[in-house]
Amino acid sequence: MKIGYIRVSTAEQNTVRQEVMMRDLGVSELYIDRSSGKNTDRPELKRMLAYVRKGDTVIVESISRFARNTRDLLELVETLAEKEVDFVSKKEAIDTTTPSGKFMLTVFGAVAELEREYILQRQREGIAIAKQRGVYKGRKPIERADFAPVVAKWRAGEITAVEAMRRLDMKPSTFYRKVKQM
Repeated sequence: MKIGYIRVSTAEQNTVRQEVMMRDLGVSELYIDRSSGKNTDRPELKRMLAYVRKGDTVIVESISRFARNTRDLLELVETLAEKEVDFVSKKEAIDTTTPSGKFMLTVFGAVAELEREYILQRQREGIAIAKQRGVYKGRKPIERADFAPVVAKWRAGEITAVEAMRRLDMKPSTFYRKVKQM
């Protein structure tokens, strides 16, 4: 059975291009994650790995959609190999059923990881330059006019912390950090 795996980095990104490719390839099952590929802790990836069986083939559009570093890529492919599942990356024309495909997988995985590191390095350099020029000041602080009254109710025991966070539309880390700053 052909199993397709699709990943986009954010919920706003479109999966249509990858879905069309999977349909054209005759994929029977499709798993779609909308999250960063920085690690393998992705719900649909885990579901797909639990689902695949001996003789299946997992197909991805490109290595970067499957894993962002060589270690994760090789571990994922090894997990598939242990289950006797083949791996195919269309963009890089990699097919792990062949020795050259296994070799190329390692090479392309290293290149994908290198490119990711270059992207992060350029991002850090750009932020540093922007900070020096006074252009980049980081994320704007969350300001809520009703913060003090809501915190006062929470401290008085009139509402729970969860209710205070809901009213202020804040996550726990933000809420408690701002409470400490008061």
